Formats: sequence, structure tokens, C-alpha cells
Amino acid sequence: MNSPTDAGVKGDILIVDDTPDNLRLLSAMLGRHQLGVRKALTGQWAIAAARVAPPDLILLDIKMPEMSGYEVCERLKADPTTQAIPIIFISALDDAIDKVKAFAAGGADYITKPFQEAEVLARIAHQLDLRRLQGQLVAQNEELVRSNRELEQFASVVSHDLQQPLQSILGYTKLIGLACPEIQKSPAQPYLENILDASGRMQQMIQDWLAYAQAGQAQPLMAPVDGNALLDQVKLNLKVALAETGADLVYGDLPRVMGNDVQLMQLFQNLISNALKFTQPDTRPEVSISVEPQPQAWRFGVHDNGIGISAEHLGQIFEAFHRLHDTRTYPGSGIGLATCQKIVEHHGGRIWAESQLGQGTTFYVVLPAVPGDVS
Repeated sequence: MNSPTDAGVKGDILIVDDTPDNLRLLSAMLGRHQLGVRKALTGQWAIAAARVAPPDLILLDIKMPEMSGYEVCERLKADPTTQAIPIIFISALDDAIDKVKAFAAGGADYITKPFQEAEVLARIAHQLDLRRLQGQLVAQNEELVRSNRELEQFASVVSHDLQQPLQSILGYTKLIGLACPEIQKSPAQPYLENILDASGRMQQMIQDWLAYAQAGQAQPLMAPVDGNALLDQVKLNLKVALAETGADLVYGDLPRVMGNDVQLMQLFQNLISNALKFTQPDTRPEVSISVEPQPQAWRFGVHDNGIGISAEHLGQIFEAFHRLHDTRTYPGSGIGLATCQKIVEHHGGRIWAESQLGQGTTFYVVLPAVPGDVS
């Protein structure tokens, strides 16, 4: 017979039963398998013991005076200090309704008396394994959060530090052209143009990466943001691009949302910029924004008549640095949509895309409404 210790699982078990003979029986059985055991004759003792030193597992009887096992379980699950402790009910009550009530109270398992030693040990081993794995998962998630935070901070610092020497490269390259006019007609001119072009692309990548890193840092301050004022600012920022492409940007009256105005401006600016960038040849870009109410939220749709995205690539477009086209045909860093997703997630919303090749793309964004604006 395999025991918890045969599987390498050890634990601190709290047994709760108002019958001393039952406590002695369970205690002796678990002790034979090198499991640490604590005992409590009442629900009050059990709650106090669990709060002072939370055990790895609780074996809990149901029928006890003053406080039933159901109530003990509910109180333990309501306390942040003890709510994660798995509880196995051990009871002579064998009706389905009793078992359902035990699980509804927060129990992890149920063993009927008279019990078999092998069954008790197997169920204990299973719960202790789950507890160990959950602990590992929590630790890994905490490490991942810490690592991501450090990476974003590092990216922010590096981006700032890179911008100064890059500005010097751009500045001195332009000065060479001004100080030596004859170079404009020399074989060196294409090389200077290549330096300026590459430096400009690198500058855009740094700015995009910096925006992505900043979007992943502290939770933004939320306040009511007027959608019309927001789009007016976005149009102003994109004035040159809209004029150069001759694009039509159409939208009606836009609602207020709860959010950070700077990040939301960046969100809509990125989405509209994408629509202007991925246009079909010899086609005037058309971008429209629709709005639909959702429960306590607004769903925005940014529609375009661009080249579209194939179904096989739709699931990858929000990955950082993921590009579907070469930079010569469609310039960019591959960070814009990843930044959009991070901004939307920080606002507690959702973002997704629907598209067909050659027929355009729609990006849908769900953002929280100002309380009281929608039901």
C-alpha cells in the first residue's frame, strides 16, 4: 500500500473531532506514516489553531457540539489566513445531501465512516500533492511578475539611454549634408540617406518599445474620459498621416469611458495608424469607428478597408515583435498592437480582431463605461 510518505509527500495535519477515541485512532494511523499531526476537540479550538499556525490539511468531523463542521469550514474559508487550507470531511453521514452541503461549505473531499486506512491515506496524499503544486504555481507566478516588472523597467532605462546617442547620429549626419553641399551630388549621398533612414527606423523602434514598457508599469490613474475630445486629439496627432493618405476618418458622437486619457489616446492612435499603414494599393483608406453599449461598458469597433489579415495569423497579431510583412513594404516595429493589448488589459477590457484578406480588418475594444452611463 502506498502512503503519503512513499510518494515523498509530508504534511502537517490538523484533525478536528469531538470524540477522543476518533482523534487517537486517526492520530496513530497518520503517525505510522510520519505525518505531523495536531488535534482539536472543538470547532473553536480548530479555528484558533489554524489561524496561529495554518496546517497543510484539515480532517474535519461534521457532527460536533456548539459548532458543526460545516460552520467551521465556512469560517475558515472566509478568513484569508486559512482559506487556502484544503479540508477533508470525515463523517458517518452518508446521504448525498450531506456531501453536497460539505462541498458547498468549501470542502475539498469527503470520506465516510467507517473509513479504510488506505482510502484516507490516498486522499490525504492527493490533497497534499495539490497543495504543493499550487504553492509552486503561486511562487512561479510571483517570480514571473517580478521578472516582467524588472524587464519593463530595464527596457525603459535602456530606451532612454539609447535615444541620446541616436540623436547624435541623426544630428551629425544632417550636419555633414549641410556643411558639405558638394556631397549631395557625390557617390556618398546614398550612404548618408541610408544612415538617416536606418536611424529613423531605430528611433521609432525605441519609442515604440518605451511606450510598450511604460504601458506595463504601474496601474494607470482612472477617470472619466470624453471620447470626442480624445478622438479630436488623436486626429490632431495624425494630421500629417491623414493628409498624406487622403484617408476618410468617420465617427459619430462618442461616449465617455473610465480610463487613463494618455494611454487611451495611444490605443486609438495605434489602431488608426495601423489602418492607414496597411492600405490596399491604389485605394483611398477609409476608417470608421462604431460604438455599441455593453453591460457597464462600451464596445468600440475600428473598421478599415485595408489589406486584411488571414485567419491563421489573427491569433498572433498581438504578440510583441510579431510582423506579417517586411519593414520595407510596411514600416513598423511590431510592438504597436502588443502595446494596445497591454493598455486594454490594464483597463480591465478586451481587444480582438476580425478580418479577411483583401476585405479589411475590424479591431474591437471593450472599455469600462463611466458608472451610470450604461446599465
